[in-house]
Amino acid sequence: MDYQSALASLFLPEGRNDPYPAFDVLREHAPIFLADGRWWVTSHALTNQLLRDPSMRIADAADYDEFWPDWRDNRGVAAFVLSMLQTNPPDHSRIRRAAAATFTARRVAAMRDVIAAQAKELIEALPPRADFVDAFAYPLPIGVICALLGVPDEDRAWFRQRVADLTVVLEPISTETEMRLAGVAGRELEDYFTGLVADRRRTPREDLTSALAASGDLSGEELLANLVLLLIAGFETTTNLLSTGLTLLLDHPEQAARLRADDSLAPAFVEEILRYDSPVQMTTRFATATIEAGDVTIRPGDSVGLLLGAANRDPERYQDPARFDPDRGNVQPVSFGGGAHYCLGAPLARLEAQVALPMLVTMLPGLAQDGPATRRDRLVLRGYSALPVTIG
Repeated sequence: MDYQSALASLFLPEGRNDPYPAFDVLREHAPIFLADGRWWVTSHALTNQLLRDPSMRIADAADYDEFWPDWRDNRGVAAFVLSMLQTNPPDHSRIRRAAAATFTARRVAAMRDVIAAQAKELIEALPPRADFVDAFAYPLPIGVICALLGVPDEDRAWFRQRVADLTVVLEPISTETEMRLAGVAGRELEDYFTGLVADRRRTPREDLTSALAASGDLSGEELLANLVLLLIAGFETTTNLLSTGLTLLLDHPEQAARLRADDSLAPAFVEEILRYDSPVQMTTRFATATIEAGDVTIRPGDSVGLLLGAANRDPERYQDPARFDPDRGNVQPVSFGGGAHYCLGAPLARLEAQVALPMLVTMLPGLAQDGPATRRDRLVLRGYSALPVTIG
């Protein structure tokens, strides 16, 4: 397979199901190369460099105004474009500062007992045969982020299909039907949070929604967009991290036994899971200045596709990168991005996996996969839609 075929395969179902052979070909071709009008980056070093370069920007509302004047009519698109995810400084700095003031390290650390209690309850409720995604990987993180946001328990199941419809906006290819459904989902989520914000302004509580609504740093549209973003980011990637992590432990029973015997290994295990099969595989930036990247020169206005999944398996950075090895030293996956747009929720996602995975293999030592898992047909957000298991 030549590099052009490898790149094309990423936009086909087969390539999205397992992008790593294509990533290997692309990485062998070059650490950075130009194809289809975009620079593509495959190495860990260059990905790290460009994620942190302040002259690299995200496509924001002004860009969308140029190539899609009616983008605000699709509230699924608007939910992302108006959030900190697709905002550049100085607005990005202001919005992120407001969110970070409420989404503090202390508040996240204080969730450990909540996570453990919810995980224990879900594990004890598992039937002899279950879909792990439905029964655990979705309800745990949605429960945690909803607790932080102050979303009532009874509303949690309502979010799943709407978020699944909405996140197609982040993919490089989508159908007209998918985009229409994303617009409907975006509108419904905006309406939901409009009601929740109004309630919290009348009766504030100790939750993120109340804190953000009271901050005064966000416009009405920004507040709604960032509440939707916090909800999505709070469980979408974590659901993928948990299901991917469990499949790796089931595929490597000797590693599961080590984690069962010593849960202090959990942080190293989680970092290796993030490196080995990242929940986020790709992100895009645009240059605002001339940048020297390896042997090439990126010019202002150039588009750059950063293949995070390829960078995480760069043999220049990790020996034998296709091997799952929690004992690696100095693992630094780029799965949560870097620089100004480093994922605000990364500590929470890590904590949930660090708590939940040891509990699963300890409380359910006979846990086993019960038939083939089903991958979601996505390139950017990688994970499973179904993972059948038996609890033994």
